[in-house]
Amino acid sequence: MNESLEMVMILAGFIIVSVAASRIAKYFPKVKLPVITGLLFIGIVSGPFVLDLVPREAIPKLSFVNEISLSFIAFAAGAELYLKELQGRMKSIRWMTIGQLVFTFGISIAVVLLISERIQFMANMSFEYQMAIALLMGTVFVTRSPASAIAVINELRAKGPFTQTAIGVTVIKDVLVIILFTICFAVADVLITGVPFDIWLVIILVGELCLSVLLGFVLGQFMILILALKITTHVKAVVLILSGYSIYFLASLVHNKSLLWFGFDIYIEPLLICILGSFVVVNFGNSRREFTRIIEMVVPFIYVLFYTLTGASIKLNVLPNVWDVALLFFIIRLISIAIGAYIGGALGGNSNRYNRVFWMPFVTQAGVAIGLVSVIAAKYPSWGSEFSTILIAVIVLNEIVGPPLFKWSVLYVGESHKQRILQHENKVKNAIIFGLEGQSLALARQLIDHEWNVKLVTRDKVKASREYKGVQVVHINDISLEELNEIKAQKADALVLLNEDEDNLKVCELAYEHLGTRDIVVRVQERSYVRKFHELGALIVEPSTVMVSLLDHLVRSPLATSLLLGMEENQDTIDLEMQNLELHDVAIRDLQIPTDLIIMATKRNQSTLISTGFTRLRLGDVLTVVGSVESIEKLRLKMSNSNNADPGKPISFKRNLSDSE
Repeated sequence: MNESLEMVMILAGFIIVSVAASRIAKYFPKVKLPVITGLLFIGIVSGPFVLDLVPREAIPKLSFVNEISLSFIAFAAGAELYLKELQGRMKSIRWMTIGQLVFTFGISIAVVLLISERIQFMANMSFEYQMAIALLMGTVFVTRSPASAIAVINELRAKGPFTQTAIGVTVIKDVLVIILFTICFAVADVLITGVPFDIWLVIILVGELCLSVLLGFVLGQFMILILALKITTHVKAVVLILSGYSIYFLASLVHNKSLLWFGFDIYIEPLLICILGSFVVVNFGNSRREFTRIIEMVVPFIYVLFYTLTGASIKLNVLPNVWDVALLFFIIRLISIAIGAYIGGALGGNSNRYNRVFWMPFVTQAGVAIGLVSVIAAKYPSWGSEFSTILIAVIVLNEIVGPPLFKWSVLYVGESHKQRILQHENKVKNAIIFGLEGQSLALARQLIDHEWNVKLVTRDKVKASREYKGVQVVHINDISLEELNEIKAQKADALVLLNEDEDNLKVCELAYEHLGTRDIVVRVQERSYVRKFHELGALIVEPSTVMVSLLDHLVRSPLATSLLLGMEENQDTIDLEMQNLELHDVAIRDLQIPTDLIIMATKRNQSTLISTGFTRLRLGDVLTVVGSVESIEKLRLKMSNSNNADPGKPISFKRNLSDSE
C-alpha cells in the first residue's frame, strides 16, 4: 500500500511539473528556440541536479512513462511514412539515407578507433574490444530523434520538399538504425566474448529481425481492427496507447522467457514494431484519417511528458569529467553528418541551397539514442558506465543544439508558414472594389478581417478625402487603362464592380483585355447586361433575384447554406489553388488532410468538377473547401508551391489536360 501511495505521489508530482513545463516552454519560440528545447530545459531545471522537483529515485519508477511515450512517438513517426506522398521525393530520401548511414557510421567508427588510446576506459583494451565499442558508438551516432523532428515541423507548420525529405530520411533511417543496432550488438558480443561467429548466430539474428517485422505487421492489423470498431475516438486513443505500451511489456517477457526456455536471449525491438505497425495502418488500412487525427490529438501531451522526463533524467554531473571527449565526439558527429548529407543530397539531385543545410535536421538525439545506450550499459557493466557517461554527454549537446538548428534550416529554405508571416511576403490577396457605398464598405471590412488587402475606388473626390475606419479609399478621374494602372489594378486578385452597369462594363472590358484579373464580381442592375458580363467571364450578382435565391437555399439546405455564407462559428468556405508539384496526380482520398475538411468541387480549365475521393489533383486546380479555419490553413500550406522553397530546382513536368479526374 505504501509503495502504491508513493507511486501515486511521484506520478502526481511529475504531472504538475510537466504542466508547468508545457506552459513555460511556450515562451521559448519568442527567443527563436523550439518548444521542445524549452521542455528539455525545464526538465533539467526540475531534475535532481538543480531544483530536485523530480528526485533521482523517482526517475526509474517513471520508466513506464518513457515507454508509453516512445511507443506513441514511434506511431507518429511511422504515420509519416505515407508512400503515396513520399513517392515524389523517394530518390532524394534514398540517397540521403544511404549517405547518412554510410558516412556517419563509417567516419564515427574510424575516429573512435584512432583516438581509442586517449579514451581512458578504452586505452588498455584489445583491438577486438575497441572495435566492438566503436561499432556500438557508431550505431548510436547514427540515431536521430523522430519526436523532435515532428515537434519542430508541427510547431513551424513546415511543408515542402526539404521538410518532406528530412522527415522521410529521419523515419526510414530510424528503422534501419534499429536493424543496424541489432546486427552490431550481436557482432560486438561475439568480439567481446570471443565466441566464434558461426551460422547459428546469423540464424538467431535474422530470426530476431523477422520476428520484430512480423509482430509489427500483426500490431498494424490489430490497430486497423480497433479503428474499425464503432466506439468513440477517445476510447480508441486509449486502446492504441495501451497497445504501444504492451509491446514493451512483450519485449521484456520474450527476453526473460527465451533465456529460461532456450538458453539464449531473443531480442525484439519495440520501436521497430511500433513504427511498422503505424506504417501498416496508414498505407494498408481504411482508417488512416482517423488514426492521423488520434495522433494529432495525443502527441502534444506525449511530447510534454517525454521531453520533461528526458530533461530530468540528464546527469549534469557527468559533463565536467568527460566534456572534452564528449565535445570531440559531438564535433565529429556533426562533420560526418554534414559530409553524408551533402553527398547524399548531391546524388539525390537536390540543389546546393538545400545541401548546405541538409545536415541540420539530423543533429538532434533523444529517446532512441538514450535507450540504445542504456541497453549497452546494462549488457556490459564493467565499462558500461564510462561508455554511458560519454555518450549521454554527447546526446545532451545534440538535444540542446539540434532543435534550434533544424528550426533555422526550415526558416532558411522558406518552408515555415510562420516565417512567411514574419517576412511579410506577398501572400496576402488583393481586392479592388469600385463604388463607394454602405455595401462596399461592409464588404471591404469583411475581406480585411479575412486578411485581404482592399482598396475602394471612387470618382467622387469629396468622398475619397474622408476617413473610413481602416478602409483605404482612392480617387480616380475616369475609367481608363491609365487610371487602372495608377491604382495597380493589374496586381489585384479580384475586382468587385458595384457602380452603374455602363461603368462596370468599361472596367470589366479593360480588365479582360489588359489586366487578366482572375476573378471579377459584378452587381448587375439591368438584365440586358447579363450576357455581356458572362462573355467576359465575370461572376454576376443580381440584386433582384439573389435574395429570393438565398432564402430558397436557406429553407431547403440550411446547414449547407450557412456554411457557405460563413454563418457557422469557426467554419469557412474558401477556394485554394493546388500549387504543390509533389501532389500532382494524387487522388484526393490519398491526401493526408484534417478529417473535418470537405473538398466540395474542383475547377479545372474553366470547368467545375464535383470532387470525389478518386478525383486526381492537377497543378493549377482550384479546390472549393469547407471546414474549420485551422484545418483550411493546414490544407493551404499543403497545397502551396513547395518549389518556391527551392529555386535552384528545375520543374520537369507534363500536364495531362485531357484527364477530368
